[in-house]
Amino acid sequence: MHCRSVAHRRQRTNRRGMAFHVSPLLKVLLVLAIAATEVASQETRKFTIENNCNETVWPGITNSESFNGSIFALKPGQSAVYTASAPWSGRIWGRTGCDFDKNGSGKCQTGGCGTSLNCTGPGTPPVSIAEFTLGGLDYYDVSLVNGFNLPIVIKTLNAKGNCSNAGCDRDLRSNCPSELAVKSDGKVIACNSACDKFNTDEYCCRGAFGTADTCQPSNYSRAFKSVCPDAYSYAKDDKTSLKTCASPDFVVSFCSSRNGTVCSYHDRTLKCNGSADLRASFNGWWFLVIILPVIVSSHHFLGFIM
Repeated sequence: MHCRSVAHRRQRTNRRGMAFHVSPLLKVLLVLAIAATEVASQETRKFTIENNCNETVWPGITNSESFNGSIFALKPGQSAVYTASAPWSGRIWGRTGCDFDKNGSGKCQTGGCGTSLNCTGPGTPPVSIAEFTLGGLDYYDVSLVNGFNLPIVIKTLNAKGNCSNAGCDRDLRSNCPSELAVKSDGKVIACNSACDKFNTDEYCCRGAFGTADTCQPSNYSRAFKSVCPDAYSYAKDDKTSLKTCASPDFVVSFCSSRNGTVCSYHDRTLKCNGSADLRASFNGWWFLVIILPVIVSSHHFLGFIM
């Protein structure tokens, strides 16, 4: 009885040890799960669009089936989240002073895209624009080449590498030269670019001025650049304006600081820019959600067959 009891206990102990053994099949599932999450993170980008202005902003988004020309208005303090699939190139901007009827027909004081609430084309200058080209390496910038109507900033989340913020967080309307100013009821509501206002080859970097060497900043673009150093002030202003980052998510903020911390929900997890702890928490959460059930199921399965 004693020998039989010891053998029985040894057999049960061995079974428990085998139940926690990682089988080749489980290793394959583990690798596939990790690879799948990595591919997913590379192919999609989250865009959080937030309004920190004191007025309602109607964002315009173009050039993407993922966004479908989405119709929405953001009141002060509101935000919205959308997803785009790489490769993708498009623009995001803000419309102000809009008045639409129940059928979505109307117009905006600045940034309008025709007479429809749903944008199918670019905003009418003058307008501040956030521009994106998504791929293995993402390119992004804020352009004042078509003028200025709102402060707009791009920040990155869940990024790989040292990714810079882009944009203009100052209000150029208060410093707009009178010859470029667009007014409504005596108030400056937007500021034209020199190209849109005067339409010359020199200001628009075309014809004989179509290269970076021949198209130099004007007094107008220098004035823009002095206030907004991380935004395009004219068409060939690439060196300090175009940013790159590997597969980040983006926060596009109207009327916010370039240097402030921003947060957004990414796959059910609150993410903040520059937070290594949150990145680690995010990775751990995915491990628990995807891998742990596989391990538990394998444990029960092996325990059953043993």
